Amino acid sequence: MTVAHVLGFPRIGRRRELKFALESFWRGEIDEAELRAVGGQLRKEAWSWQKQAGLDFVTVGDFAWYDHLLNWAATLGCLPSRFGFDAQALGLPQYFELARGNAAQPALEMTKWFDTNYHYLVPELDAHARFDGGVDWLFEEIAEAQALGHAVKAVLPGPLTFLWRCKGEAGLDKLGLLGRLVPAYVRILQRLAAQGVEWVQIDEPILGLELPAEWLGGFAPVYRELAGCGVNILLGSYFESVSDHAALVKSLPVAGLHLDLKRAPEQLAIFLNDWPQDKVLSLGVVDGRNIWASDLDSTLATLESARAVLGERLWIGSSCSLLHVPVDLQQEEALDDELKPWLAFARQKLAEIGTLKTALEKGQAAVAAELESNRRAIASRRASPRCHDPRVAERLAGVGPEDAQRDSAFAVRAEKQQARFQLPVLPTTTIGSFPQTQEIRAARAAFKRGTLDAAGYRQAMQKAIRFAVAKQEALGLDVLVHGEAERNDMVEYFGEQLAGFAFTRQGWVQSYGSRCVKPPLIYGDVSRPQPMTVEWTRHAQSLTSRPMKGMLTGPVTILQWSFVRDDQPRAETCRQIALAIRDEVRDLEAAGIGIIQIDEPAFREGLPLKRRDWAQYLDWASQAFRLSASGVADDTQIHTHMCYSEFNDILPAIAAMDADVITIETSRSKMKLLQGFGEYAYPNAIGPGVYDIHSPRVPPVAEMQTLIGKALEVVPAERLWINPDCGLKTRNWAETEAALGNMMEATRLARLNLASAQE
Repeated sequence: MTVAHVLGFPRIGRRRELKFALESFWRGEIDEAELRAVGGQLRKEAWSWQKQAGLDFVTVGDFAWYDHLLNWAATLGCLPSRFGFDAQALGLPQYFELARGNAAQPALEMTKWFDTNYHYLVPELDAHARFDGGVDWLFEEIAEAQALGHAVKAVLPGPLTFLWRCKGEAGLDKLGLLGRLVPAYVRILQRLAAQGVEWVQIDEPILGLELPAEWLGGFAPVYRELAGCGVNILLGSYFESVSDHAALVKSLPVAGLHLDLKRAPEQLAIFLNDWPQDKVLSLGVVDGRNIWASDLDSTLATLESARAVLGERLWIGSSCSLLHVPVDLQQEEALDDELKPWLAFARQKLAEIGTLKTALEKGQAAVAAELESNRRAIASRRASPRCHDPRVAERLAGVGPEDAQRDSAFAVRAEKQQARFQLPVLPTTTIGSFPQTQEIRAARAAFKRGTLDAAGYRQAMQKAIRFAVAKQEALGLDVLVHGEAERNDMVEYFGEQLAGFAFTRQGWVQSYGSRCVKPPLIYGDVSRPQPMTVEWTRHAQSLTSRPMKGMLTGPVTILQWSFVRDDQPRAETCRQIALAIRDEVRDLEAAGIGIIQIDEPAFREGLPLKRRDWAQYLDWASQAFRLSASGVADDTQIHTHMCYSEFNDILPAIAAMDADVITIETSRSKMKLLQGFGEYAYPNAIGPGVYDIHSPRVPPVAEMQTLIGKALEVVPAERLWINPDCGLKTRNWAETEAALGNMMEATRLARLNLASAQE
């Protein structure tokens, strides 16, 4: 029998029920029992869908109140000692303090989960770290699923991946903690076995990396210890090929291996060759990272070939967890009749897996209608004229190297820009967005519903812009922003105005915690029919004599944070987007906007997981940014922003972007992320974030002073900017004013210190 399963399912709910419940709980509007009831209902619904689709297991352990790595740290009992929490008595309020910070402690650091747009919370370890057990949420959820009559497959982060993704104190040998960590896994697996769980999926996605020898050497002894715990272990790999480690993986004492055949289809042949007779091989053939319907005929051909070798040892499933796609396409009633059949969200991917299982088990005649419908959709997409615009191809063909190069070097540009703007030392700014108030959201929603006309909407947005500009002037900021009141999302807003994009109403995907994004769908060639931001930015500049930044999202980030067409190279799509942004940059400059920020927070996220593949990506990605930014005069200042990533290993590529000013997230790491810029001698201006906007905590002046002082040790004062870590969209105005007020006071004191030092 072919076994069907998924590696995980979205936890936010079809209509973001978890988001709204979390935020209600944080505001004190519902109690913990009500929040837990919402979580229980979402789990029940997800399991029901998996069973209805014909899957052999429901996956349990993929639900998290905020983040799955934080859940696992809480399960193991290894919480940061600085919070002083008892892991075995941890309640949800304390759990959320770890995620969001409190008055005494900043939150855990947050960074990207491999090359996805999901942000995980980084567990903290020190030499005294213990794994003596913590919350029982996993075991409780197993019991919930079993009580509903489901066959359960548990999913856990693997011990080596967990340690790899943790943050260790200076000098800590994280691998040296395996001696304490593995017994905790043994206890957990034995407890799962006692609950009647037969299969446990242990995810080790770091197998897709180019791992140091000592880390690779840890796998065999770890899994030898785990092999005798009374459960069958399915080793989960995804996001990359693990064929570099094929011999090791084949030799591990596990009951099966999962391969991501969407990211790395070529690895199948390597693993079919001499695959051990006592192990199953799970093939991830339905894409967990993108929303295009599977080509079921092609997929069946692959599976039938594999079954000829594997027989009953064949499992089929999603390439990775479905966490990274929206929940249910059935809700998208506004999508047009041509486009909608091209798509599959999480529920539809369950159905695809079920169809593939049935076809393998009972023959294609048993699912003839489903296969025929899929063939029509695949053929429709391939033949549709809306996917290809010859004008875009012609323009790209005419792009030369000079189009991706500023006229002068940074030193020349910097002099001209200072002469134009006359900014003080340590100029202050924000990253772009200001709080999205209920009034703003209501006006935007009314406009979309058609109950507010265009004139009324424009008036409401201009009112919000006036408010934001006045607040910034009162605070004394040097370079202002219009606040982005009119923007729903930094990618969706632009995609809605670009050709080649389509949009959903409920296509939400979790980014972190309660934060969800609704990625656009890039189905065709990209171009910009008309200006997108000029009207709003020009209006904002008319309200102040201070410089107003134009705010744009960069081509790499638009690419990374969209569901991208898979019928041409990603680099080609990125260059198309870059030309569209270039048009907007030039129109802003023509409108008198002299400072333009092109945000690229997803630049590092796009890196291939194997370092040997980096150079090609970094070349086209930095070129795409330059193509978007280089059509302006020397005295127009180009900013970019990056956040929640490690940058040190790609600094040459960041420098090659040649932005006049880069702003980066550094506050959670207490300026540690800035050190690499100093060691590299980054040549342009830098604005390291001096406070964390993802927490409601308002840092005191002294704390920001300390961070500015650390920044001045790395960056010369004439090239240092002062700003928050990221945009302020998710904060309220009280928090925003208080934090920015403290930032301005810390800057004033830093300027005084600099002046005194020069006397």
